[in-house]
Amino acid sequence: MRFGLIYHHQLPRPWAEDSEERLFNEALEQIELADRLGLDYAWATEHHFFEEYSHSSAPEVFLAAAAARTSRIRLAHGIVHMPPAVNHPARIAERLGVLDLISGGRLDFGSGQGSSQLEVGAFGIELKDKYEQWHEALDVVVRMMTETPFTGHQGTWVSMPPRNVVPKPKQKPHPPLWRACTRRDSIQDAAREGMGALAFSFVDPEEAKEWVDAYYGTLASEECRPLGRAVNANVAMVLPFMCHEDEEVALDRGLEAAHFFSYSLMHYYMTGEHRPGVTDIWAEFQAAKEALGFTRTPAAPAADDGQSGVEQAMMDQVGMLRRGIGTPEQIRDIVRRYEAVGVDQIIFSVQIGKNRHEHICESLELFAREVMPEFVEGRDRKEAEKAERLSVPVKEALGRVERTSVDVSDFAIAPELSLPDYQDDEDDD
Repeated sequence: MRFGLIYHHQLPRPWAEDSEERLFNEALEQIELADRLGLDYAWATEHHFFEEYSHSSAPEVFLAAAAARTSRIRLAHGIVHMPPAVNHPARIAERLGVLDLISGGRLDFGSGQGSSQLEVGAFGIELKDKYEQWHEALDVVVRMMTETPFTGHQGTWVSMPPRNVVPKPKQKPHPPLWRACTRRDSIQDAAREGMGALAFSFVDPEEAKEWVDAYYGTLASEECRPLGRAVNANVAMVLPFMCHEDEEVALDRGLEAAHFFSYSLMHYYMTGEHRPGVTDIWAEFQAAKEALGFTRTPAAPAADDGQSGVEQAMMDQVGMLRRGIGTPEQIRDIVRRYEAVGVDQIIFSVQIGKNRHEHICESLELFAREVMPEFVEGRDRKEAEKAERLSVPVKEALGRVERTSVDVSDFAIAPELSLPDYQDDEDDD
């Protein structure tokens, strides 16, 4: 089992002048601590215009700052938005190359389609097109990282002539690829494409077993045709997190933040009507939380109370939000259950809601001291056994993919006739 932290950079209102500055600096301090404690991954998501829910609009900058302050923890995009109007493939490949080099080869590359209309619509993207844009752009980015030179692409969403995209990543053939997943179907899609499955839905271990079995079953089947030049066989699950010796203190410190995370997520994706710069999601959450069951002891709604499907789905998630919140013994138990069904990594959401920086740091120290050692012991041996077990299916999967080759040896670009003039125009006289 590997352990990671994921940062959405949540910032509920009200905001002070220095709120965002403090938020980012505290997150970097937490990653420094996680690096010293031996946690394995620091993930950063990408969102745009999601006030309060996520102020993580430039994860490549944040991860670069984390790279400068750490030495061993892996730095992971979870995820980069791939539609070219948001991030052009060449710019993604260039940033990945630089980040992998300056981190000493510690980068993982998770990708996704973008999300709600509020987000992608600002870039002129239709929701119906974002999957195709993701798939085409990701293929181009992989080629840019592995072809010298990149042989060019003329597609529906991306068109670019041959260029040598530099720098290339330190890791060969490229950093490990992950895909954002929210359902069992997308878990299996990740396996078909030979990518790690980054599961953002909160599911219990019993349901996780179905997802993991489906993932590894598909990965070992003839359906697997990797999109990348290597296979990243891993399933990661995300959980809210707060750890304390006293369960009641852990709940006091972390449960409302987990509830706000779920509420604000639903606000942007399903239930909310957002007015940019005006809507106060934290205030709306405070007014609605008891009615929606976001309480210390959630009560299931009566069968005839008129709950919509969306509200019921929200209620179904409420009970799962406390799984990573509790004592070391309780968290050890849940980690054991996820490990037993084959989950490879648990990623903790720590900086959510109004969780306090000092409580997060105390929790990480307690977790690393009391819980983590059990799951680190013997891990290298188990991972080596897993790699050996999957070596034949992975080799066969990579052999199914035909890579086209284009001869660009004679390709040349004519020089400019004159150098650009960067000086101000001057009168002839």
